Amino acid sequence: MTGGARAITIERDVAYATVDGAGLCLDIYRSAEQGAPVVVYVHGGGWTRGDKGADGDKRLAPLAAHGVTVVSIDYSLAPKAVFPQQLHDLKGAVRWLRTHGARLGLATERLGVWGASAGAYLGSLLALSEGDSALEGEVGGNLEQSSAVQAVVHWFGQADLETSASRSELEARILPFRFEADLLGTTDPAELAERARGLSLLSRVSPQAPPFLIAHGDRDRIVPPSEGLSLHDALSRAGVRCRFELLAGAGHEDAEFDSPATLAATAAWLRAVLG
Repeated sequence: MTGGARAITIERDVAYATVDGAGLCLDIYRSAEQGAPVVVYVHGGGWTRGDKGADGDKRLAPLAAHGVTVVSIDYSLAPKAVFPQQLHDLKGAVRWLRTHGARLGLATERLGVWGASAGAYLGSLLALSEGDSALEGEVGGNLEQSSAVQAVVHWFGQADLETSASRSELEARILPFRFEADLLGTTDPAELAERARGLSLLSRVSPQAPPFLIAHGDRDRIVPPSEGLSLHDALSRAGVRCRFELLAGAGHEDAEFDSPATLAATAAWLRAVLG
């Protein structure tokens, strides 16, 4: 992809790990700027679908053109893969990047993570679970490297998995998705609540959390904006640097998130925090 002084290059299908005999790969949207900060992108899709290339043209390449190299990863999908496999994959990708950063010419000492919807939840949990051995995993090896990140962009994702998984009897019949049940591997309401309880982002917030940029649409009917606001409030109370943006008239995965203004502002925030 070219764009004058802002030309970027794209390297696709770089293998970073093998899980259950299947290869996991990543794509690198390389900024033309020397020493550009690096952010790991985690796609959405309810943890059951999607891939690393889905948002490339509309979202990832344009952000890279603003001076931030984007590394978009594939991860194991539910219901075949039950949590925490997805988080293990993501942490494995971060460790792999730190191991191979110098060879790739990437500035990986300080890394950001950027997720949309289900990917925002995973990326945020990555940032809030440093030192939790149960969630680290061994995907890809490189265990001498840190899987910590130094900045988080959270776009319209869940914050309290127990609350978002709850369904009344009527809701259970009419809602066309059961994302949390697929992720956690159970449809039993009590068991689902128990598994989700310890996975709320709100319960994992601490003063040691990295800076967060949270964006949500005020017309989101899939993940209500109260989820993003609750996360912002919890981070703020802990003294964490946090910014919350409510996009007027925007729904879930709304085109406004990929507008030039939103992407430019997101890139500017990442450059400021990771620079």
